[in-house]
Amino acid sequence: MDLLEYQVKEWFAKIGIPVLPSQRIDHPTDLKRLKIRYPIVLKSQVYAGERIHAGGVRIVETTIDAIAAAQTIFNLSIWGELPEVLLAETRYDSKQEFYLAVVLDTAVSRPILLGCKEADIDWEAAGEKLQYVVVEQEFSPFYARRLALKMGLQGTLMQSVSNVVEKMYELFIQKDLDLVEINPLAVNTANEVMALNGKVSINERAIGRHPELAELAAKISKRHSSNQTNGKLKDWNSGETQGKIGILGNGAGSIMATFDLVVSAGGKPSNPLNLRHGFLTDTSPTSFCDRLAKGMNLFAADKSIQVILINFLGSVPQADALAQVIVKFIQDHSSEIERTHSSRSRRRESQVPHLVIRLAGSELNVAKDLLATLENQGELVLVEDLDEAVAQAVRLTKSTAYQSLKAKG
Repeated sequence: MDLLEYQVKEWFAKIGIPVLPSQRIDHPTDLKRLKIRYPIVLKSQVYAGERIHAGGVRIVETTIDAIAAAQTIFNLSIWGELPEVLLAETRYDSKQEFYLAVVLDTAVSRPILLGCKEADIDWEAAGEKLQYVVVEQEFSPFYARRLALKMGLQGTLMQSVSNVVEKMYELFIQKDLDLVEINPLAVNTANEVMALNGKVSINERAIGRHPELAELAAKISKRHSSNQTNGKLKDWNSGETQGKIGILGNGAGSIMATFDLVVSAGGKPSNPLNLRHGFLTDTSPTSFCDRLAKGMNLFAADKSIQVILINFLGSVPQADALAQVIVKFIQDHSSEIERTHSSRSRRRESQVPHLVIRLAGSELNVAKDLLATLENQGELVLVEDLDEAVAQAVRLTKSTAYQSLKAKG
């Protein structure tokens, strides 16, 4: 379960992470009673990303301009989601911006501190610039300082960033979270730091231990039960997702990048599934391969899904067993596949979706070798490059649509 930015900022302020003066805006007329000074930044409060590119973030300098901008943003749909709340925030001039995060890595069952001296991270090449520290024992300020030093920070800036990381970890533990992210953490000319945007993901299985979280979850679920963007609140066993391409990934960054590329290529992505963590409907601990099998079967059961696009980047638990899960999926659905005399398979309308698989990382080489045989038999498409994988997935949806129209004609 994810929080909206204004909720995240409230948590940050209480824990001691520096945030800008801000005000929640429920209606454009609230700006007539604004308590913060202009110029301000108006931000759409939606779960979808890419708010800036979509026009959901505006800088305004007067009340008249602010009301006009707010009216536009309230009526601006971003990935099919309209905001119910806006955030008005003091404008901040930064000379440098960082990325910070505390995340639960299920592969090692330990919290990991992440940091980068660039806020706009290219997740395809993140390994080259993203620094990390595994919290192997009881947390101490040593871990935060170690991350800051690995980021190349010194002096007062190193101490300021370390202090923020300590507070992030404190919030992470206090609320039983899966993720605390600041992107960006801005630095001004006086080397003062400020959290300009943040993200918090709550572990659903911990909600019962925190009455305030249970109340918050109930409100969010009720308000956004029909919202497809906040996938953590959606019961994956109910209803169809309406998209044509189901995306499976092993990290929030790669998931978002894949989703954006599919949209840019003219495809219609479904709700993506991040296999790094368990699903909301899981009642007991699951392995990565368990979630892979479940995710593929969920997409296969959705009649609107024509292609399952798998994008695994970097380290994957049980990498050697990954290919066997995919093989079993194909075998289980082989009765639904109509063979031709060629080496390729032709699927009837409403058959099992096509598989497009992109594996990036030396640890996945064993899986690649096993899946290459299936590719030669026409059971799946296996590619190295993400752009090519997306292009193949979009092409297959269009090809399937054409074949369906041709069959109906």
